[in-house]
Amino acid sequence: MSWDGDMAPTPSKKRGASRGLPSAAKELRSITNRLSKGVDALDFAEPTTHVYNPLVYARRSVNEYLDRFARKGPKALLLGMNPGPYGMAQTGVPFGEIAVVRDWMGIECSVDQPPVVHPKRPIEGFECTRSEVSGRRLWGWAAEHFPTADAFFNSMFVWNFCPLVFMEESGKNRTPDKLPAEERDPLFEVCDRSLREVVLAIEPAQVIGVGKFAEGRAKKALEGIDIPIGTVLHPSPASPMANRGWAPQAEKQLQALGVIP
Repeated sequence: MSWDGDMAPTPSKKRGASRGLPSAAKELRSITNRLSKGVDALDFAEPTTHVYNPLVYARRSVNEYLDRFARKGPKALLLGMNPGPYGMAQTGVPFGEIAVVRDWMGIECSVDQPPVVHPKRPIEGFECTRSEVSGRRLWGWAAEHFPTADAFFNSMFVWNFCPLVFMEESGKNRTPDKLPAEERDPLFEVCDRSLREVVLAIEPAQVIGVGKFAEGRAKKALEGIDIPIGTVLHPSPASPMANRGWAPQAEKQLQALGVIP
């Protein structure tokens, strides 16, 4: 089964500048600039040894994603936690499994390097051969059930709460919720404000956290805004439930939330 999504205006094909872009793309570009500057001003100490900000070094892909797919009034904003090392960290696209971003979304931009690269977590951009399991599950489901990327984005938009990748000396990934309070609280303040701006800019019918963490942050950030907030199972391979068939479970949850037929 596939769904066409609501027919919304297709974004302009112009690239590289805000002139001529849909208003949603312009607004999200500005929000992304503020978010990037805000998180870059923060400090993180051991056991975090390396921090990547793909909003900076993968900015060409980020802009392409916003310019092509950000639009007003989607049925849902799907909200993730933060970039995975082989997804958004490489491509700049949330849950950005390389093959899907390149072949289904049609995005393939050159990617620069973070200021300090962890030797066990190189940034290879679209040349990376590793697969992001969470992104493969989420975008693989979308590509299977929607005839085109435009059809999907007419119904939904995908965003991450936090744009940073945190790594320890061993190369182990460190999620934002594991940061000490003195680092976590300022980070969440910046990211909460940005999420609120995104929601006010694109006006989704509802916000759906991909996982409980994202749902919780949405509820906190969007206090005072009259918008439904729900959740779907996170597609991470660290989730035993997701490993028992993420797609059919998430699909039932999206149906219950009224996002898909």
